[in-house]
Amino acid sequence: DVYSLSDQSSVIPGSLGLLPSASLAGAPSVPTPDFKPTRGLYEPIHGSAPDIAGQGIANPIGMILSVAMMFDLSFGKPEWADKIRQAVAHTLDAGLRTADIWQAGMQKVSTREMGDAVVAALAA
Repeated sequence: DVYSLSDQSSVIPGSLGLLPSASLAGAPSVPTPDFKPTRGLYEPIHGSAPDIAGQGIANPIGMILSVAMMFDLSFGKPEWADKIRQAVAHTLDAGLRTADIWQAGMQKVSTREMGDAVVAALAA
């Protein structure tokens, strides 16, 4: 079998569902005083995961973190990106896990429940 780099790199965090991705139209000028927005397409590294669509088992964190990248690279709002990343970290620290990263002692949640938990952490 041939494995893609993204498949191999998913071993580090434990799942492709956790990895954000961006296809950028140019080199980003990460938020600096002379910030210039970078156009891009942001998505989780696994794409739309059509094989599990509608089952409530997809991990939304890769998409949520892709939005954080968008705030950093296209909108120049690193403070908003940081809040999103902190909300994700808070949710994971609370022990919530989708099926792809679930382990004993953690609370298994659906796609919607994980997304709702991140939104609640963001609003707190």
